Amino acid sequence: MSRRNIIQLTPDEQRQFLEERKTIILSTIDHRGYPHAVPMWYVVEDGAVLMTTYARSQKTANIDRNPKVALLVESGVTYETLKGVLLRGRAELVRDVDVCTRVLTRVHEKMTGSLQPGIDEAMKAQARKRVVIKVTPERVSSWDHRKLGGVY
Repeated sequence: MSRRNIIQLTPDEQRQFLEERKTIILSTIDHRGYPHAVPMWYVVEDGAVLMTTYARSQKTANIDRNPKVALLVESGVTYETLKGVLLRGRAELVRDVDVCTRVLTRVHEKMTGSLQPGIDEAMKAQARKRVVIKVTPERVSSWDHRKLGGVY
């Protein structure tokens, strides 16, 4: 068996890893053809990765021009502890205030653990200026170097 197959995460391990991490790196392509990589807070829903950004952001302009994106979630600080999931797919910009409010609320809940009373109106006000980036993965790569058992 190849080393790549040994370290690959199962679909359940990928899903769990994506759900437990808080920040994902979103890479889009700018107007000059260079990668534009930024950290984003996100949630996973029905296999898609959802996040929000300002409607007039560079990310939005890049996705409008070219919907192909990559997402990276990783952990580990030494070679034997490296773990990650790389998703490649197409991003869709969802310009719906109600959908954006729902995603903002879910992201806020994930990041803080709870919602304070009265935050609904603040989320709706933010959502009016934002869009949802929905990434549907087309190709997935993953690795968990702990599966090598110390043999490199």
